[in-house]
Formats: sequence, structure tokens, C-alpha cells
Amino acid sequence: MEAIGTVRFIPSATAKYVRISIRPGQGVRVTLPKRASLAQAEAFVQEKSGWIKKHLVSQAQEQRKKTLFTPELPYQTRFHQLQLQSYTLPHCKSRLKAGVLHVWYPEQIGHEHEDVQDYIQKAIEYTLRLEAKEHLPQRVAFFARQFGFSYQQVTIKNAKTRWGSCSATNNINLNLHLMRLPAHLSDYVILHELAHTVEKNHGPRFWALLDKISGDAKGLDKQLKAYRLQVI
Repeated sequence: MEAIGTVRFIPSATAKYVRISIRPGQGVRVTLPKRASLAQAEAFVQEKSGWIKKHLVSQAQEQRKKTLFTPELPYQTRFHQLQLQSYTLPHCKSRLKAGVLHVWYPEQIGHEHEDVQDYIQKAIEYTLRLEAKEHLPQRVAFFARQFGFSYQQVTIKNAKTRWGSCSATNNINLNLHLMRLPAHLSDYVILHELAHTVEKNHGPRFWALLDKISGDAKGLDKQLKAYRLQVI
């Protein structure tokens, strides 16, 4: 469709309504329930074209915020330094060794190529996951002992919208991208989720508890909002 680009219509046996989703690099996807005709779905997309265009522009702007990884620009995770190097083979490869994330890319296409940048980002996310699994559960255990909290288990995820969460049964989920944050802010997220093992909502008692154990809950929460998930 004009100004929207390619729209994929996907029949679904379980969907109850026509649903539109927009994902980076995948365009517009429309899920159709059994009872909906293609003509109805197309009319619905036309009706929502303003909303779709707005979100496509927003996603394009977000994509442009991503880092362009270059050999000259230093990039470091919490515990690893990225080192880029060209070589003669036609594919990318990477290796973690002694605190360095080595990434080799084909010299014939260069480091700015979209496929190379995607590979670098995936290598960094893999590194973040390893760091997170090693570091974050230890920090949860440390603060739980310090402040007397109890929890079930810690799971590391690559969540799209949350830095962390705490389930009704006190299982704590932490985002691997916490390893991109300054240490005091990743610690704040951990304290935030531990506070939820006692206070399950964000009411006054929750904030009073979090302020007591973090020192400045509202100030730290404001600092955290300056960082974006999923944009390395």
C-alpha cells in the first residue's frame, strides 16, 4: 500500500480480531481471524494508516539511534572491549578471549555493511548474556542477604520492554541489557525487583522500601529512564 509499504496478511485460526503489528525490518503484519475477509482487513489497514505511518516513522528514528560500530570507535560492555578487524574470508566470525570481544569482518564489504553491523550487534548481545548470567545472579544473592529478602530463582532474558520483573511466586527476571548500564543503575533494578518480593505493586509502601534500600529511589529511577532497551 502506498506510503505504508508491504503489508503481510496472516490468517489465524485462534485470532478473534484483526490485529496489526509492526516490527523493525519486518514491516506491517496483519493477523486475520477466520471470519474476516481480505477486503475487511484492507479497509481496516486503510482506516489505521495514520497510526501505522506514525509508528513506522518512530521505528525508523529508533533504528537510526543505534551505534555504528567502527574499528576506530571504542565500544565496551561491562567486562569486554570490542575489537574489530577486517580479514580476507567472506564471512564474519567472533571470539571472546581475555576480556576482548574479537570480531572479524570481510574486507571486501567493510564494517559499515548492514550484515556486518547486525553480526556485531548479535555478538555483543551474546557477550552481554554471558556476562549477565555470571554477574547478575550473584548481585541478587548479595543484596538479598544484605537486606533480608527471599526469592526463588533468577532468569536472564532479552526482554523488549522491561529491565526486570518479579513474579507472584518471587521468581526474578532480569534483562541481559542491564550489563550496558552503569553498575549503580543495574544494582538499582535488582533492588527494585527484590522490593517486589515484599510489595507487589508500586504503591507508597513499595517506594518507601525501595528508597530505604537504594538511598534515592526516585532519583535513580529518573536516571534509568535516560537509557533505552534494545538500542545498543
